[in-house]
Amino acid sequence: MHPSAALQRISPSPTLAVTSRVMELQRAGVAVIGLGAGEPDFDTPDHVKEAGIKAIRDGKTKYTNVDGTPELKAAVIEKFARDNALTFRPDQITVNVGGKHTLFNAIVATVEPGDEVVVPAPYWVSYPDVVQFAGGTPVFAVAGPESGYKLSPEALEAAITPRTKWVILNSPSNPTGAAYTADELRALGDVLRRHPHVWIFADDMYEHIVYDGFRFETIAGVCPDLLERTLVVNGCSKAYAMTGWRIGFAAGAPWLIKAMAKLQSQSTSNPCSIAQAAAVAALTGPQDFLRDRAAAFQTRRDLVVSMLNEINGMTCPTPEGAFYVYPSFAPLIDRTTPNGKRIDTDEDFVGYLLDDARVAAVHGAAFGLSPAMRISYATSDDLLREACGRIQAACAALR
Repeated sequence: MHPSAALQRISPSPTLAVTSRVMELQRAGVAVIGLGAGEPDFDTPDHVKEAGIKAIRDGKTKYTNVDGTPELKAAVIEKFARDNALTFRPDQITVNVGGKHTLFNAIVATVEPGDEVVVPAPYWVSYPDVVQFAGGTPVFAVAGPESGYKLSPEALEAAITPRTKWVILNSPSNPTGAAYTADELRALGDVLRRHPHVWIFADDMYEHIVYDGFRFETIAGVCPDLLERTLVVNGCSKAYAMTGWRIGFAAGAPWLIKAMAKLQSQSTSNPCSIAQAAAVAALTGPQDFLRDRAAAFQTRRDLVVSMLNEINGMTCPTPEGAFYVYPSFAPLIDRTTPNGKRIDTDEDFVGYLLDDARVAAVHGAAFGLSPAMRISYATSDDLLREACGRIQAACAALR
């Protein structure tokens, strides 16, 4: 007995590995500051928690429809109408065990060996691995700092071939926080109209975490003629601080939703019934706290960007959304640590930060663009100030 070939095509999640390492160190009494996890430090809103508790007390602990209760599908439809001016029917909605599950279902249900999926780099770590698990080939289109970490129409055009099945668009982005304007999405839409065989996976998970008055747009709204071949993906994890509840959802063509449900029926079956009841409360209840939390994240963003840009050899762009920064630091490669270890890669660099500065980040190679790192600023101002101070000291100590 040995692991399958499909399993050998993927790697464990680097971001989860960093989080696990931080927890181990903290349990051992090490004063490490973890900036690797993509998880809000805010608590799930009280009214959402109460809805989950009520669901338990009301006995809503049985199986539900495989891909979501009618109540939650109705709440998702209401959310898309309210926030995105998009109209869907229940047979166009799927509810999954988190956004990663939505990705897995969509790709595994549609991608065959020989198919290609365009993945802008840097990318969320799960995109290429899920494509490879399904037997497909990720085609990386570089979206570097020169383009604001956003996919250009030219790069998209160059990446598309007759074998392309999907293009993945993540806005605001994990890991960079870059977000597309309506005009930028229209320009990408112009390219996609020339390639009607290409479907769009619109990952909008960080929709409500945007800054400086930025107006979030989804390509399905900006380019309504592309809606029929777009899967609009979102969830409760980030905006509503419900990472552990594991609720993701999406809207798309009925045949695709049905195919994803077929796959889900033989894997997880339904998402947790309690979490679904809580998600209904999240999507239909008060939404004003979202602005307050985004404002808090913006303050943290400004703190981190300012302190990292004070480091000689590090450049940290200011993101439009999400709760990550993606600083580059090519001038710091090839330097030597106080212990005499040479920094050859960005993985060496974040290893040095963890070992010497007790700050955990995720190296850029995990996201497909080096030398850089992803820092999550979803923690308190005090911890961020302390962490950035440690990073400054560690960089100053390099020879």
